[in-house]
Amino acid sequence: MPAAKPEGTPDMDIKLESGDERPRLTEEEKKANHIASEQKRRQAIRNGFDRLTELVPGLENQGRSEGLVLVKTVEFIREQVEERKRLVKELEERGVKVPDSQKM
Repeated sequence: MPAAKPEGTPDMDIKLESGDERPRLTEEEKKANHIASEQKRRQAIRNGFDRLTELVPGLENQGRSEGLVLVKTVEFIREQVEERKRLVKELEERGVKVPDSQKM
């Protein structure tokens, strides 16, 4: 007599079609894979937002509103681009050759 499988565990019976060497997933296995993939995707997004809150000034110790994080991140990047342009201009005014690849 086969051992009882724990409740909520996908049915692991492997079915092969004639001439097909790949095992076919059951609907339960497909659903479980989809749920796991979606959870992994959401966790990656959460990790990305957490990382942004660490890198972007003004986001420390704030609630994690994803909209706020995106707005503040865009503002920060724009400020950084403008500062870079200002520094490149200042260097060029002093006679320093700045490669085009470094100008943005």
